[in-house]
Amino acid sequence: MMKTQVKTPEEIINMRRSGQILGEILQIVAKATQPGVTTAQLDAIAAEELKKRQAKPAFLGYNNFPASICISINNEIVHGIPSEKIVQEGDLVGLDFGVEYNGMITDSAVTVGVGKISPAAKNLLTYTQKALNDAISILKDGVRVGSIGAQIESTLEEGGIKVIDSLGGHGVGHVVHEDPFIANFGTKGTGEALKAGMTIALEPIASISTHDTYLADDGWTYVTQDDSLSAQFEHTILITEDGAEILTLP
Repeated sequence: MMKTQVKTPEEIINMRRSGQILGEILQIVAKATQPGVTTAQLDAIAAEELKKRQAKPAFLGYNNFPASICISINNEIVHGIPSEKIVQEGDLVGLDFGVEYNGMITDSAVTVGVGKISPAAKNLLTYTQKALNDAISILKDGVRVGSIGAQIESTLEEGGIKVIDSLGGHGVGHVVHEDPFIANFGTKGTGEALKAGMTIALEPIASISTHDTYLADDGWTYVTQDDSLSAQFEHTILITEDGAEILTLP
């Protein structure tokens, strides 16, 4: 990783546009995530929408990743590779997407419940998304990464779900992954202090019943150790003097 830098005003303008493009396309792909569609078809939609907006996929070719978007289903946690796999009624489908615009990168994710999903799956989505919102609410100049992790962990515990503790958020902007790593658990008041002008990707990642993961044979996809459902929600955020600005909204 490289050190998270305070971004220049011009870089922030380009990250705002990158994030807006990402938010628009992620919304389109999420709407297309219906029973019968393949994950490869969803990847093709993302690629086509990027072309329309003169933007590039930040993940394609990153460490040789072969697609524009990561798509992870049910017990797959993150970094799923699009394929001929067909989305089914009742699935949880994680869509994790990165956009490069004028050299600046943003990163965001949603998990979509397809059709009728179980009460446990609904609870998982509700509290993973709440963990992201709660963490964003405490961001400002000087906040420490341990406080962010502690807030995420607290919300996930409130929902009775498990933090995937080997994965977490990170700085973002010039490259996909910048320092600091931001764990989804922690101790309030510890760790690096963030500064106004820094840009970070916060991404609570949780499962119904395990903290533990394994790496699938494809060398990319992380899967829950007990095959329980997992979820991820993520935004790229600009730290400001007295709060934060979400950059990855449509």
